[in-house]
Amino acid sequence: MTTASTADANASQKNQRRQYYDRIAKDHMTPLWEVLGALVPKQPNSPALPALWRYADLREKVLEAGRLITAEQAERRVLILENPGLAGQSAITQSLYAGLQLILPGEIAPAHRHTQSALRFVMDGEGAYTAVDGERTTMRRGDFIITPSWTFHDHGNLGDQPVVWLDGLDIPVVRFLDAGFAEHAPSASQDAMRPEGDALARYGNNMVPVDFYQEPADPTRVFVYPYARTLESLNQIASGKPDPHFGHKLRYVNPATGASPMPTIGAFTQRLPAGFETRPYQSTDGTVYVCLDGEATVSVGDKEWHLQPDDIFVVPSWQPLKFLAQRDTTLFSFSDRPIQKSLGLWREARL
Repeated sequence: MTTASTADANASQKNQRRQYYDRIAKDHMTPLWEVLGALVPKQPNSPALPALWRYADLREKVLEAGRLITAEQAERRVLILENPGLAGQSAITQSLYAGLQLILPGEIAPAHRHTQSALRFVMDGEGAYTAVDGERTTMRRGDFIITPSWTFHDHGNLGDQPVVWLDGLDIPVVRFLDAGFAEHAPSASQDAMRPEGDALARYGNNMVPVDFYQEPADPTRVFVYPYARTLESLNQIASGKPDPHFGHKLRYVNPATGASPMPTIGAFTQRLPAGFETRPYQSTDGTVYVCLDGEATVSVGDKEWHLQPDDIFVVPSWQPLKFLAQRDTTLFSFSDRPIQKSLGLWREARL
């Protein structure tokens, strides 16, 4: 067969296939072989992109939102950190949402609850509180606070300065599963049912009430992990030899079970000693990082940034990650690792 004949035969075959595809489309069917490579890739190829948000450049824009709308009007006055590769999806990774929430002195963000699990990481200001199911906790810089799925929670600011924190939620996961519910509380703020620190005393000191039992997948009853305690742990272990890929890294757990504090979101803290350079690392859980203190250069795929305190960046799934710390650097991060591990999907590569 001549080259021209072969080309004609191929064109005819393609035309027949296209006509066939058009016919089966009327029955809401489509050929797997046309999309198999995208559906079953050789390795993760996330549409999410490495991205950086410099809080010092964004702070004034966050505060400007406070002059345009009240916390009560907005219900939650938040600027979403939207991944540039996921435009319009209100997502920072394929499975996670992140945003910067602002509450001004004297304001209350009214009480509600929802099936989405949420974390708060306090970045800027003092004097605010979060209340979870009748117990308040004062929000201090570096504190990691949880509002578990379907728990009533509200926020208030009793101080004299604006307070900003990073929100992290599993909104994309719940949306994908069509499992979202929400409900407003009868009043804007909850009545105090327990004194501040009650949950930490009952569940956070390697003890639990004698009749308390919990399934590993249940969220923690400890809903605040104070930064002061985190620093104690990091400072204590920092005298040891750092892991070549992580430096000194710890994961937050439910102290009653040893599992993740939330079934859908894992959280971590990390110390990189001055002058330390990590070896490249990859994992399937797309991860959101906050540089809390210090100064470091971070490489994510083909991107490189010089980190300053309060910078936020995202590492998409399977993108190589590497740090070089110019000063002692403390990082907070969160990801969907608990979901992936429970499904047997999580992988890592220590390069």
